[in-house]
Amino acid sequence: MARVGLTTERVVEAAADLADEVGFENVTVSALARQFGVKDASLYSHVKNVQDLRSRIGLLAAGEMIDRIAAAVAGRAGKDALVAFAGAYREYALERPGRYRATHTQQDPTVVAGSTTYRRTAEVTYGVLRAYGLSEPDLTDAVRLLRSTFHGYCNLEAIGGFGAPRDVQRSWERALDALHVALVNWPPTQEDDSDDADE
Repeated sequence: MARVGLTTERVVEAAADLADEVGFENVTVSALARQFGVKDASLYSHVKNVQDLRSRIGLLAAGEMIDRIAAAVAGRAGKDALVAFAGAYREYALERPGRYRATHTQQDPTVVAGSTTYRRTAEVTYGVLRAYGLSEPDLTDAVRLLRSTFHGYCNLEAIGGFGAPRDVQRSWERALDALHVALVNWPPTQEDDSDDADE
């Protein structure tokens, strides 16, 4: 029987806190049960298994992150929105490392399809990029560029991967300057005529 006072929401929030403390990969049902002072079985009324628990952490974190980003970009456009988006992204990644790691786990496609969190994330992200006059397929390409740049930078910063004496904040700002220039001067999409090459 589930312990009185435990809810799925409380269990997932505690697991997210644990992820920030000990690392996302170290979150297990057993470790969480010890925190609550209960047996593992008490938590299985709220989560199916460790994969379900970690998936729920990812969904929680994605919601927190996009809330922060959406608040930052509200009323902004162009470079101002890009800088605000990037700043909120980086702050969350560095302040909540376990949660942030959880946002990069593989999710069940049915969960993603039915999630208002992921839909809102797409809306906010694509909204910032549409202000640069981009449309598909350039929008998707630009999203991938931003995501890989932000993710790579934050991961390296978190592990102390930048060894040069240059200030990390200044390099971040210059990277955003470069991204803005790239978005303003986005190259036109070339038609893929490889299918016609042998005709």
